[in-house]
Amino acid sequence: MSILSIAIIIFIILESLNIVTLYFYPGSQRGNGLGVFNAWERSKSDREMHLFIRYLVFWVAGTKLIFVALLLVILLSAGESTQLLTAVAMIASISSFFWRLYPIIKSMDADNQISPPGYSRTMATLITGLIGLFAVALAWSLIVT
Repeated sequence: MSILSIAIIIFIILESLNIVTLYFYPGSQRGNGLGVFNAWERSKSDREMHLFIRYLVFWVAGTKLIFVALLLVILLSAGESTQLLTAVAMIASISSFFWRLYPIIKSMDADNQISPPGYSRTMATLITGLIGLFAVALAWSLIVT
């Protein structure tokens, strides 16, 4: 099994856990559940807003499910060159977190809208780790090959 396959499997496992959390335990404070956002509980007092937020959460979960399904297809049927390009695509797509999401969550964290405090740093570390995982796997594959 190649290092790229291992990186893809790790990502699939992590994202699958995230999908389960978002679909079945969206209010959890684990696995990127929305329970870390103080607004999650407040939204429950406004039925229209809470339904809208739940719709968006399930939309994100569905998108993650598409990613996992496509990664499984790549893992099971693609050759090495496709897996190399997959690693590049994963690095680029995961990096988008720092473009739009990180500034928002960092601001929310600074305004005490997230519990526990410092969650934005935890997310930045996790995302950086995932980018690093694919970067190391990509580099390793290019050097060894």
